[in-house]
Amino acid sequence: MNGPGQLKRVCVYCGSQTGQATAYREVAWSVGERLAQQGIEVVYGGGHVGLMGVVAEAALAAGGRVIGVIPERLLEREVAYREVTEMYVTRTMHERKARMMELSDAFVALPGGIGTLDELFEIWTWRQLGYHSKPVGLLNVAGYYDGLLGFLDRAVQEGFLTPDCRDLLMVETDFGKLLARLAGTFV
Repeated sequence: MNGPGQLKRVCVYCGSQTGQATAYREVAWSVGERLAQQGIEVVYGGGHVGLMGVVAEAALAAGGRVIGVIPERLLEREVAYREVTEMYVTRTMHERKARMMELSDAFVALPGGIGTLDELFEIWTWRQLGYHSKPVGLLNVAGYYDGLLGFLDRAVQEGFLTPDCRDLLMVETDFGKLLARLAGTFV
């Protein structure tokens, strides 16, 4: 059971594909399982496909609660994971992202494509602009985000990103360390 000041819900952004490396699927499973084992609910995009489906399935298999948030258009394409604990259906992607933000205490991005990057960058931007004060993390699995992290460092060097803003994105290669950092900043 969670006490005051502890994470109750973590939003996980990740791919609607599983990717090439087995490490991506393995980490997605361990993230869902670990959150459930620690009594932390998973908030995610509501799909049954890709890494997002793996995270949800693992959390449910470990006895956890999973809250999906999916836009009508994707629900109609039958990619929703109907066995989750709760499912919110939104009209638009923007409403989906806003609802996920409202429901969550912290945010973690796993490997994914442009949708994952969109969600990560928007929630990080919202944090930087003061629309929320919740921690944002990136799990760099098997070096997947090395190129992106290099770009972000270049953006700091070139003066397009302040070091303070860059530091708002917590980056780790180990989920246990990332989760501890996220919980350590949660008030």
